[in-house]
Parts: sequence; C-alpha cells; structure tokens
Amino acid sequence: MRNWRSNRILFLGVCLAIALTLIGTSQAGFLAPIKSIIVAPLNFVTGLFNKSTLDTVKIADMSSDVPTLQKRVADLEEALARYQSELVELREVANDYQRLSELVNYTAQTQNQEFLAADVISNADSNAPLQTISINKGTRDGITIGMPVVSQLGLIGRVLDVTANASRVLLITDVSSAISGRLQTTRDEGSIVGQASNDLRMEFIPLNAKVQEGDIVITSGLGGNLPAGIVIGQVTSVQQREFELFQNAVVRSLNNFATLETVLVITNFQPVDLSVFEQSTQTAPGS
Repeated sequence: MRNWRSNRILFLGVCLAIALTLIGTSQAGFLAPIKSIIVAPLNFVTGLFNKSTLDTVKIADMSSDVPTLQKRVADLEEALARYQSELVELREVANDYQRLSELVNYTAQTQNQEFLAADVISNADSNAPLQTISINKGTRDGITIGMPVVSQLGLIGRVLDVTANASRVLLITDVSSAISGRLQTTRDEGSIVGQASNDLRMEFIPLNAKVQEGDIVITSGLGGNLPAGIVIGQVTSVQQREFELFQNAVVRSLNNFATLETVLVITNFQPVDLSVFEQSTQTAPGS
C-alpha cells in the first residue's frame, strides 16, 4: 500500500515536471511547429462542422422565406415585362423619328414641290394582278389620281385610285407601268417599264449612249406624267444585242417596296393630258 502511494506521488511529480517543461518551452516558442501540425487537422474538422451548421441554418432561413422570395420573383418579372414594353415603344419612336427625319431632309432639298406624308396601310401582294400599295390619304386630303408618290430614296409610283380617306398607288415595278427616264450622267433617254422580277427595264436607249453599271436613272418629265429629276433607280447591267437598234439596261430601285411604311405624295403636280393635242391634230382643217 505504501509503495502504491509513493509511486503515485512520483507519477504526479513527473507529470508536473513535464507540464512545467512544456509550458516553458511553449512560452519560449519551441513548440510552435508541433502545435501547427497538431492544430491543422483539428481546424479542418472544425471547419466541416461549421460549414454544415451554416448550410443547415441557411436552408432553414430559405424555407421560412419561400413566400417572400416568390413574391419578389413575381415583382421582378412584372417589372421586366413593363420595361420590355417601354423599350419596344421607344424603338418604334426612334424608327419613326429616323424615317420622318429622312423625309424632312428630302423635302428640304427639293424645290417647287409640295408634299403630303402618308402611312402605308397595305403592302404589295406578289400574287395580285397589279403591284400596288394603299395609303391612308384620299380626296379629303387633296389627293387626286395621277399624283406622284415618292420616298427619300426615289420614285414609288403614281396614284391609281382614290377614295375619301385612302388611295391606291401603282408601283413602278408593275408590268403595266411605263415611265420616261433619263441617265443622270449622259442625259440619254429611254422608257422604264416594270418587270415580274420586281426589277425595272430601261428600253430604247440609243446605241451610242455610254451606259455603265451604277449609273443613276431619273425621270425625264417627257409625256407630262411625272416631274423631272426624281430618282428611279440604279443601272445593274447593260444588254446590247447584235442587229438591234437600241440597247437595254436592267435598273433596280433603291426602295424596298415590301417594307414601305411612310411615303410622300407630291400634291402640287398635276399630270398633263397630251391626248387633247392629238385629237385636235386629227380634227384640224384639211386633215
């Protein structure tokens, strides 16, 4: 019994000595490398427990906030739809402003002509007998049959039919359309007729005329059906066959007739009816 007590006292003394030694060496900084090695695994395990605890808390918080989050999502979707609608309206306003600005610039550069802007309410139908568009101006606005219709890019056609508040315009691309044209550079003349391909064909150009791709074709004013100087289109190719008395050219309008939205009607031009002179010639005395 006495030996056990003495051994116990000895064991406590040894432990106390070891503890004091460890405290002293720790204070002196000799145990820092060992402490870092021992602490690293403990920190890793502690981090795993902390992360699991935080995830559990977040899930619990999110579960309790589901109705709030759903309402927030619904509010954001409503706001997005509203902003998208406003964006569409602003783009339409910008497009309208661009088109009207171009038309205003065109009218400002044109002298001795009066214009009336009109919206296209019906585009050309490729399967229809006639290539026409409809506009929202009619006799109430001073529109009459034969008035020229243009855009900032050139000639569109002529008014074919009129009602009180609408008009139908025959496009220059219709096969029944014939216009007296002139090459802007050389001033050589020809007849511009519509084609089923929606291109134009300039016929009866003199053989000695120098026609080149890219030449601009304008109205000549001959015949009194249209004012002179309106752009019709641009030459894309020239055709000259042997033994023919004239040369021809393919002309493409600068307008896209399928996407017209706003046009200008020249209201102060009245077509001249030259048939009265032909009748007077036929009935002249001595004829």
